[in-house]
Amino acid sequence: MDYMSAKDAALKWGISKRRVQTLCAEDRIKGASKVGIFWVIPKDAEKPEDERLKINKN
Repeated sequence: MDYMSAKDAALKWGISKRRVQTLCAEDRIKGASKVGIFWVIPKDAEKPEDERLKINKN
């Protein structure tokens, strides 16, 4: 399996590197794991939904 860094995921998904690290720490990116001080994320991982946004569904 191929992996990408948090920086690569941030560029791919259009979010900050710090946000990717937070998503990894919250276990919201499937298959992400920490190697030393670095997060490694599967290249085929999908960007999780942003739960900070409130969507009004009637």
